[in-house]
Amino acid sequence: MDKNALLAPLERAPWQQYSVLLVDDEPGMLSFLQRALSARCSLVDCATSVEAARPLFARKRYDLIVLDIAMPGQSGIDWLHELRQDNYAGDVILMTAYADLDTAIEALRAGAADFLLKPFSLAVVLNAIQRCFERSQLARENFVLRREISTRDADIEGVVGQSALMLKLCERIKRVAPTPATILLTGESGTGKEVAARALHRMSPRSNGPFVPVNCAAISAELIESELFGHVKGAYTGAQQSREGLFYYASGGTLFLDEISELPAAAQAKLLRALEERRIRPVGSAQEVAIDVRVIAASNRDLKHEVANQRFRQDLYYRLQVLEVTMPPLRDRPEDIPLLVEHFMAQLTPNLGVAALPLDARTLARMADYDWPGNVRELRNLVERSLILGWFDIGGDPSIAIDSAANTDETLAAVEKKHILAVLAACDGNKSEASRRLDISRKTMDRKCQAWGL
Repeated sequence: MDKNALLAPLERAPWQQYSVLLVDDEPGMLSFLQRALSARCSLVDCATSVEAARPLFARKRYDLIVLDIAMPGQSGIDWLHELRQDNYAGDVILMTAYADLDTAIEALRAGAADFLLKPFSLAVVLNAIQRCFERSQLARENFVLRREISTRDADIEGVVGQSALMLKLCERIKRVAPTPATILLTGESGTGKEVAARALHRMSPRSNGPFVPVNCAAISAELIESELFGHVKGAYTGAQQSREGLFYYASGGTLFLDEISELPAAAQAKLLRALEERRIRPVGSAQEVAIDVRVIAASNRDLKHEVANQRFRQDLYYRLQVLEVTMPPLRDRPEDIPLLVEHFMAQLTPNLGVAALPLDARTLARMADYDWPGNVRELRNLVERSLILGWFDIGGDPSIAIDSAANTDETLAAVEKKHILAVLAACDGNKSEASRRLDISRKTMDRKCQAWGL
């Protein structure tokens, strides 16, 4: 195969967000590798021994270490053992001019990602590095997926509604989603800002990249900078190893900063710098790292008011407000309530194992008259509670109850299940209390809940 054809894909390799540490006592090899990688990676540092590499490693975070085995002082394999014991998660490629089977086996057992025999061609080393970076990208996406699954709330994945306000909102989302601009989502709590953010991500050119949601109010002020930008080992008490931040894990995709008004002042300053320069600096590091992330921010507070009261940076507010999308409150679009109720019932009934409730004109009228301070989230919670209880419980008023127990076609098992779930709901999910009220054993309660998938 033509050498240029082999290298062509690597010339376009998206390595700009990665950093590499080269360790070799041969000046010619260091120069060869540094020239090859400097134009492709955000940072390439060099050291002629493990002892010279240690202070570099202590100050910065490296995605990859390319390490010679036989050098004066400590060997590459011995240092690799130490790195793995210290929980360094990055890949390490080992190089040697004196390879045998035992050395190769020892290198792989020590945790080497690849093993190169000198002399090697440029294509060989670039392909080895490409494989490492692809694994790093996969690990990053898996981290994001696990975090998203562990923190995902029960909101729907799409925008639901046919009112004039929602049609206008959907048109706005379609218009701004393909752009690379930062977006500010505003609206009351529970109006579906994360739903809109996910829609913006799915409809953008970054849809194949990760969507990383962050609740800024749920992270302590002491940890927010480390969570967003990462940190190096020893950056603060308890930082026993380096860690990438969520900007890093969102590379190539979208970072959703919910409740942005809760960011402390120091983090606001760093976020502004990241948005303007497209670079971040991990806590405790002297080195900046390039980022490729689209930021969508959201707030249920009036950021203009926060700026006027000096609780939010004015320059950051204007930087975030490149494009603003406002989510309408549910009370302003009551005509969407029937569609939302049907949608939530279709979503919830399979998991709860209950039948959908009938909707009559009186119930819908009562829902339309209600103010819905919790907006769509409150409506969804009401639907879930009502399915469990067997009637639409709006504001706890039994006068509008639709008692599905009157259905004479229900089996005894279905009635029993509905009654037990209703008692569980009344006990806030406390199985021991529910068992006491039902006069059954806790073992019986656990067995029934397990059978129902609860």
